[in-house]
Amino acid sequence: MSELFLVAHVAGRGVAIAATQVESVVDIGEIVAVPRAEAFVRGLAALRSRVVTVIDTGTALGLAPTPDDVRRAVITIFEGHHYAILVDSVEDVAPSERLPLSSGMALHRGWASAGIGIVERDGEPLLILDLAAIISATALAA
Repeated sequence: MSELFLVAHVAGRGVAIAATQVESVVDIGEIVAVPRAEAFVRGLAALRSRVVTVIDTGTALGLAPTPDDVRRAVITIFEGHHYAILVDSVEDVAPSERLPLSSGMALHRGWASAGIGIVERDGEPLLILDLAAIISATALAA
């Protein structure tokens, strides 16, 4: 059965995000740092009269930090709070069939906990990211 996925790039890698987890895709303006927040919390930003917590996706996945000039973000709601998940770029929204992760697929660092399946796009597998897994419980304190 086919479902809609947002195709994006995170840390230079093509990924798919279930459309059901995406409220919108935006360009974030000024980000205000939060003292003593976890390293993956880039800060807070104003978005349509609400405050969102901005997540540095690279750091959250245990990779290199997302470059400071990256402002494109996927807005998601987790436990009633809005989060902006930084992405390198967004390509498209496309229907695809969700496939399980193969046992031979080696995922390292945060990819292993955030990856929940794959979709094929133009014959190439894309890891499906679970945005809720990227947002850890300690981020809720921000």
